[in-house]
Amino acid sequence: MTAVLAPAEVRRRPAFSLGRWLEREGVFSWLMVALPIAFLVLMVGYPFFYGIWLSLLDRPVAKPGVFIGLDNFINDWHNPVFRQVVLNTFVYTIAATILKMVGGLGLALVMNQDFRFKNLTRALLLLPFIVPTVLSTIAWQWILDPAFSVINWALKVADIADPGPSWLGNPHLAMFSLIMVNTWRGLPFYAITLLAGLQTISPELYEAATIDGAGRWTRFRYVTLPLLKPVIFIVTMFSVIFTFADFQLIYVLTRGGPANATHVFATYAFDIAMGAGQFGQGASIALSMVPPLALIILAMAIYLRSGKS
Repeated sequence: MTAVLAPAEVRRRPAFSLGRWLEREGVFSWLMVALPIAFLVLMVGYPFFYGIWLSLLDRPVAKPGVFIGLDNFINDWHNPVFRQVVLNTFVYTIAATILKMVGGLGLALVMNQDFRFKNLTRALLLLPFIVPTVLSTIAWQWILDPAFSVINWALKVADIADPGPSWLGNPHLAMFSLIMVNTWRGLPFYAITLLAGLQTISPELYEAATIDGAGRWTRFRYVTLPLLKPVIFIVTMFSVIFTFADFQLIYVLTRGGPANATHVFATYAFDIAMGAGQFGQGASIALSMVPPLALIILAMAIYLRSGKS
């Protein structure tokens, strides 16, 4: 006998529901990342790939480009100014990153203690990072001015130097000044980020280490540093990227001078492209920073991974 199903018992295929489709985890996730991906493709991907194409052209201003392959990169390498730019960039990045790492860690350790006006101190610490770069750099121009410098005035009052040095006119002092200003500006980023990492470390670990007879330095070396290592890696990676590609601070203070002593990849590429009108050459100089920067980040990642294993 064949069973006859009642109409209510007949299973019908559900109709398509847009709300139910959007509630799927995979669909919702892709919808959330679709806009950022589109933004990256339009605002980052297109200029990047266009810059690669431009670096393969002989493209003076107001003239059509002529394909020349890798000749721009070859000419860059044979240019002594470009080699000086490479050295300047590495010196500037390494020195500023080390100073920001050491100083930021010290500030984070101090701010992790309990003292009066702790919250006010943390707020004031963010000022160098909040103030626009160009505005703070103009203030540093006055501070480092050979005629009106408050530093030179202090040296004169203390009978150390009269007249004071030309901080931005001497090649070595100019690079030193840029490193100091970059360190001053980047310290809050290091300090606040590392402070957040310090506050995730359980006090019980320090108590257990103290019971085992560990002193302050031993606790710092075997408890604080290993647990802060991932945070230090992230903040150092961002610092290296921002410092390696720094433009505003250097261009406002020295414009790459004196005698190309403070030119880095970004400022030199801007001068060649916009000042000399050689767009292809400028694009090749700007792109030359990508391989060493990628290698630095890869080396840092390998080091962090080897420390975890």
